[in-house]
Amino acid sequence: MMSFPWLTVLGLVPLLGALLPLFLKGRAGKYAGIAVSLVTLLVAIAVAAQFKVGSAFQLTEQLAWIPPFGANYALGLDGMGLVMVLMTAILTPVVLLAEWNNDAGRRWSASTFMALILMVEGLAMYVFTASDLLLFYVVFEATLIPMYFLIGAYGGDKAKRAANKFLIYSLAGGLIMLFSIIGVYVITAQRGSATFLLSNLTQLDFSGTLGHMLMVGFLIAFIIKAPMVPLHTWLPDTTEQATPGTSTILVGVLDKIGTFGMIRICLEVFPDASKWVTPFMLTLAVISIIYGGLMAIASTNLLRLVSYTSISHFGVMVLGIYAWTTPSMSGSMFYMVNHGFSTAAMFLVVGYMIKRRGSADIKDFGGIQKVAPILAGCLLLAGLSALSLPGMSSFVSEFMVLAGTWQRYPWHAGFATLAVVLAAIYILRMYQRTMTGPLRDEVRDQSSDLSVKERFIFAPIMVVIFVLGFVPTLALRVVEPTATEVLKHASVTDLPAQAGKDGK
Repeated sequence: MMSFPWLTVLGLVPLLGALLPLFLKGRAGKYAGIAVSLVTLLVAIAVAAQFKVGSAFQLTEQLAWIPPFGANYALGLDGMGLVMVLMTAILTPVVLLAEWNNDAGRRWSASTFMALILMVEGLAMYVFTASDLLLFYVVFEATLIPMYFLIGAYGGDKAKRAANKFLIYSLAGGLIMLFSIIGVYVITAQRGSATFLLSNLTQLDFSGTLGHMLMVGFLIAFIIKAPMVPLHTWLPDTTEQATPGTSTILVGVLDKIGTFGMIRICLEVFPDASKWVTPFMLTLAVISIIYGGLMAIASTNLLRLVSYTSISHFGVMVLGIYAWTTPSMSGSMFYMVNHGFSTAAMFLVVGYMIKRRGSADIKDFGGIQKVAPILAGCLLLAGLSALSLPGMSSFVSEFMVLAGTWQRYPWHAGFATLAVVLAAIYILRMYQRTMTGPLRDEVRDQSSDLSVKERFIFAPIMVVIFVLGFVPTLALRVVEPTATEVLKHASVTDLPAQAGKDGK
């Protein structure tokens, strides 16, 4: 007797539910979109309630999809996938509420916006639960379609150009990944039975030059998605033009597919090749950390500033992944979640500021705390979360990454700690330039404080940030078994805490 397909329902609810706001339109369509997102959240909670911490893949589903190619419709959930699913389910209704009135002056309606966001949510759920490589690729690429229209139809004056750049970069990465997937198919077929099931692929030996080449194909796609220097340029251009809600889903959810894929596919399927590329990835991570921080300091546009902070933060995540220690990898998985919420807080508050002032240029603000103290307080809280203040969830994950990296790669960890200094500079400098100082008349007239609804939207994000900051074990006990299993599969053991030499 087949058990109830919870993971299929988790993805289908938002995908099919997207039809309601798409066809109802108007206020009815908006309410329908919110309702669907809340039902999805309830399904995600039901899935989490059945998850047993410490166990392997759970709630698995498998049906033959394309038998001649060995492809299956296969889903499964581990600790890393669970926290990503819950983060996506929480952020989606928050974004929909924040973008409730974004149809003013738009070519497309707000209800269509909600339908597109729900499509992204449903496809993201399948990405985080897919246990078949070909299925992972299909839904990975499918997320580009609704996101392209979210950027192009609801963004700024140069939104179409930004959407095209986003699509070109993403499709290029996907095409390179496809070559590697074809290579995996050929190799498994030659060995007797073509398969794309991750459970089978992790048992095969992909060592040697060919395995290295196949892994690099996946890795390039994930580096673009993450994004990391030098393949990052699409992100600042996109977030500058997209709506704050679109940027929240893009950076907070979809870009995590990059770091998620590095662990799920690169490290698990190609452990030897991942060890081989480790020195390069550690160096690239440190470069991204420092470059993102410096560019954030130099940014004159609020939306570009937030995007550059994310590039720096993604560098921290990648550093933890390729440091090959349990604390660093667990910290990276935890950071994926924390970054999703802290970035959402930043984008939403910045969105409130831009909506009032009609500009994203930092020079057009100043002295706002005198007329909008609650708005100023929310920006400060969001910024403190972004700079990993102790007591907030991002501090725990960043500390774990740096401490875990120090055990094996002390020089990389030492340079990476510059992220802490740079974050303090770009956040506090941004707050000072926008919230303090003299108040100009035009700023006074366009800087009302947050409404009750806006406070209600912002509050859940900060609650999660503080709860996970003071009780991080709620997430860490879920993701740590996944990190331990990845290291065990790669035959990597943790070094003693006092060790500081490179090696495995």
